[in-house]
Amino acid sequence: MSEAVLQRSGLDRRAIRLLQLTALVSTLDRFAMPPMLVAISRDLGAPLSAIVAAAGAYFLVYGLMQPVWGIVSDLLGLVRTLRVTLLLAALATTSAAFASSALTLGVSRALAGACFAAAIPGTLVYVGDTVPSHRRQRNITDLMVGVALGTALAAAGAGIVAEHVGWRAAFIVTGSAAAVLAMSLGRLAAPPVTRQHRHLVAPLAAVFRSGPARLVLGLALVEGAVLLGVLTLLPSAVESAGASSSLAGAVTACYGVAVVGAAWVVGRWSRRVRPSTLIAAGACAAVAACLLVAASAAPPVAVGSSVLLGVAWASMHSSLQTWATEVVPAARAGAVAMFAASLFAGSALGSILAGGLAEEGRYRLIFTVAAAAAVPLGVAGALGRARWREADSEVRV
Repeated sequence: MSEAVLQRSGLDRRAIRLLQLTALVSTLDRFAMPPMLVAISRDLGAPLSAIVAAAGAYFLVYGLMQPVWGIVSDLLGLVRTLRVTLLLAALATTSAAFASSALTLGVSRALAGACFAAAIPGTLVYVGDTVPSHRRQRNITDLMVGVALGTALAAAGAGIVAEHVGWRAAFIVTGSAAAVLAMSLGRLAAPPVTRQHRHLVAPLAAVFRSGPARLVLGLALVEGAVLLGVLTLLPSAVESAGASSSLAGAVTACYGVAVVGAAWVVGRWSRRVRPSTLIAAGACAAVAACLLVAASAAPPVAVGSSVLLGVAWASMHSSLQTWATEVVPAARAGAVAMFAASLFAGSALGSILAGGLAEEGRYRLIFTVAAAAAVPLGVAGALGRARWREADSEVRV
């Protein structure tokens, strides 16, 4: 299919479904571990802080590998890179099911994170290369539905599996799903846009030369620490209030349901409401979510927090993510990869810093600090997006 035809018609239903499934499986693996932290700690006889650190290792390596896969996808091809990395991720995440210590679990999860790191940035670049800018947020929001469903399934399913079957089964499921998807992506047409750079690091250099791009990366770092950090520790906080792992997972699953509903609304508002307004609204929802669970981690209250976190993700994150696909068009793969790297580096940093506090049960302090961090995130994000002009961000690579 020619580039002109793709730009007129956008993505067909089959392509959208494959991209959504890629986002879903990647997210399923990423969020399967938080509801099982306590169960894994008990089974391995390891401190909770060590298991939280293992989860943090996944997020850290997941973030650090984003720029690497961005460069590789320009050289190897986007669809081919997705297929290879999903196959490797299937092997790595399945090996986590046979971990015998916190160390071996952390290593296997880090390897899985390194391979799954290509999935969501790859789908975003695919949309950026095949969909015109005025329709892009709608399609990116559609991808977020896959992320939301993956999050909901992981949150609800992993807790139930951990309680009734065993936490190891969850990793076998996600590994098998990744292997099936790696084969299914053979039906996805390669995008017509290719980027050839004089140097391998040229796309990343172009991103760092752009002031607006550096702002987007900084916002992603804080957003990862706030939204993903809170979501990672929310099931443990609910369990600390006396709930079972199944109930804690079900509470967190409300986040995924909320993202689906909010994504539907945001996708339809995106042509009429300014992105800066969506970012501000999402930040307000994040502040409210953190303050709510800081007040009480009881399941009914945590449900409200989960829903607000879902609204924040659909509104603020999708807007920042769309901005990342536009801020340096000549180095889109590099910009999207660095955005994801910053997001998950922030998540890993938040998890590692909060691990000791979680071990001590000081969840109120964790969520209060997260609420405070969400305020400047929303202010800087809304003002920065309102002042940004795409013409100012054109950078030649």
